[in-house]
Amino acid sequence: MIRRRATRQIHVGPVPIGGDAPIAVQSMCNTQTSDVEATLAQIGGLAAAGCEIVRLAVPDMAAARVLSAIRAGSPLPLIADIHFDSRLAVAALENGAEAIRINPGNLGGPDKLKRVVDAARAHHAPIRVGVNSGSIAKDILARYGYPTPERPEALIESALDHVRQIEGLGFSELKISIKSPDVLTTIASYRLLSSRTDYPLHIGVTEAGGLIAGTVKSSVALGHLLMAGIGDTFRVSLTRDPVEEVRVAYELLRALRIRERGPELISCPTCGRTRINLFDLAERVAAKLQTMRAPLKVAVMGCVVNGPGEAREADIGIAGGLGVGIIFKKGRLWKKLPEAELLPALLAELDHLEAEYHHNRQEK
Repeated sequence: MIRRRATRQIHVGPVPIGGDAPIAVQSMCNTQTSDVEATLAQIGGLAAAGCEIVRLAVPDMAAARVLSAIRAGSPLPLIADIHFDSRLAVAALENGAEAIRINPGNLGGPDKLKRVVDAARAHHAPIRVGVNSGSIAKDILARYGYPTPERPEALIESALDHVRQIEGLGFSELKISIKSPDVLTTIASYRLLSSRTDYPLHIGVTEAGGLIAGTVKSSVALGHLLMAGIGDTFRVSLTRDPVEEVRVAYELLRALRIRERGPELISCPTCGRTRINLFDLAERVAAKLQTMRAPLKVAVMGCVVNGPGEAREADIGIAGGLGVGIIFKKGRLWKKLPEAELLPALLAELDHLEAEYHHNRQEK
């Protein structure tokens, strides 16, 4: 059983972070923030996939000023991502950002940091102190060296130095992130940081890569940390559609039995008996399951011979053959259909099961 480390709790909008709150799943839009329509569309997709907090880049004043319009239409709380310009942080908060992510070391000095902290206090918005391995102050690098798995102290000292500066301004609604693109450095850094502070931690591997490399790196690093009880919110950073980040995040939480959201997909790796386009079929079913909440096990199997037996525990599944396939429930044949009708019939039954699930919850 995983035992979470004890942390203080903050709120990003209505979402609690730290303490006894569930570990929150976060992502970041890759739209131009100033394009309100495109940004809201992407936020809607993220929310449907289960994302709970979304971060938006604020590179200029145009992006800061449209945050009020985005917040009005967003189902998720907004974190404004700020670099270098304290005026953008203040403007983002004035226009509805419910939290900000800053690296205090690149804002231009104590006076500008104070301006940002005062604005965060006035708008009841927490601050995420974010430090990456490529943005550590030169004096700290000179003292500790570039962060490695054996010597991660530079990341920790950089973050805690910024935290002390903000605490000195009378503000403590904080969470901390210290990211590296290196898996082992990420693990070592967060383990050391978690032993030295009780602030909630946002964990992640920065610049992790595309779907394959990014998923592997994030799963290794975040899986290790989450099993150690470290992490109050996290993002799986991928060079992909951010909805994919949320999918990977929930599969990681499910694998560790920390949180489950919606159905679980079981699918076979294919073999010489496969006579249908299983890859496409599994992807289309997975996209459907991402929008569902019913706690089902759904199987997509490559052949009629072994499908129901190997996926006997599935609530519902399909197994394809040459031009024909079956839909089965709990290992038993339910329907035999032409191949072209398999997916539509499965999707229709999933809609039925989802509606039944919500109806039963309302009855209770």
